[in-house]
Amino acid sequence: MKILVLNGSPMEKSRTRGITNLVKELLQEKNVTISTIDLGIEKLPLFPGEGTDENNITLQKLKREAEAADAFFIASPEYHNGMSGALKNALDFLGGSHFKHKPVAIAAASGGSKGGINALNNMRTVLRGLYALVLPDQFVSDPYCYDEAYQLNDREAVERLEDLTHLLVEMTETRIGIQSEQTQ
Repeated sequence: MKILVLNGSPMEKSRTRGITNLVKELLQEKNVTISTIDLGIEKLPLFPGEGTDENNITLQKLKREAEAADAFFIASPEYHNGMSGALKNALDFLGGSHFKHKPVAIAAASGGSKGGINALNNMRTVLRGLYALVLPDQFVSDPYCYDEAYQLNDREAVERLEDLTHLLVEMTETRIGIQSEQTQ
């Protein structure tokens, strides 16, 4: 099983990375093969609509890793009641062939108390357009859930993220089992 963990924050230091770092640890504990794309480090060109620069190394990696993934964990900060522009741009480079029938867990890091839900709704809408199987459960965190190094350290938030990660693995195992039965 291979899960692509996608950090949709364009920032070099971010709470969103705190989420994805913990998710990577949780998945490794479950012996899941993970790949990562971190949009705060791995920059993509702007999606031009057509005539994309297929020679861009980060774009090649994004497409290759999305194609090979059995599932996704995608996290974004909430900017102006939506996902980050960097994440939307990355998703625009991908298509239904990358996501069709693949489980996706989503998470958001809010900038203030009780934020993040609109970013999750925005992500859910776009991912539905890509034929992804977005899990009904989701994760959102407030700034108080992090330490000064942007690591998620609130016990309740960590437990919720553990539950969501476990559900993603479970759903992915089920999907792989069904695919295996269909090919026999």
